[in-house]
Amino acid sequence: MTGNRPGDEDGLEDGIGRRPRRGRNETEEEAADRKWGELIQEVRVAQTGVQILFGFLLTVVFQPGYEELGQTDRTIYLVTVVLGAMTTGALIAPVALHRIVSGRQVKPQAVQWAARVTFTGLVLLLATMTSALLLILRVATHDGFVPYLVAGVLSWYILCWFVLPLWTRYRYTSK
Repeated sequence: MTGNRPGDEDGLEDGIGRRPRRGRNETEEEAADRKWGELIQEVRVAQTGVQILFGFLLTVVFQPGYEELGQTDRTIYLVTVVLGAMTTGALIAPVALHRIVSGRQVKPQAVQWAARVTFTGLVLLLATMTSALLLILRVATHDGFVPYLVAGVLSWYILCWFVLPLWTRYRYTSK
């Protein structure tokens, strides 16, 4: 007798007032466990690159050529190091969050907060990589086309990291 109840104009109820679920058939806790595992895998990928970049940035100040950098390049370097430190902190935060709240029955909420701080880490990574690229290209070329190269690479990052995922989300998820 589906399709005849108020609110079931499309006839999708299962006969006892429930609409079938789309996607996985998992509890909130199971979904949180799955999402946590996916998030940690994503963080591992990003974190490795950030740690290598940050380690490299920390050594620059101890190189003989650092003294030859102009004030603008030194400022870009300092901004890049701070951005790298903030990125590292944001991408390590989900691990600390998990460790502190583990066993407290708040995994769904922890996953939400960890996802937010991870997204913040990705935005900071975008800024760190753009700033590092600007510094390296300025030092390597001393050319006027550097801002255009950096803008092109920044546009590429934005396209790959944000535009394409958002387009995919909009295009292929149901309303």
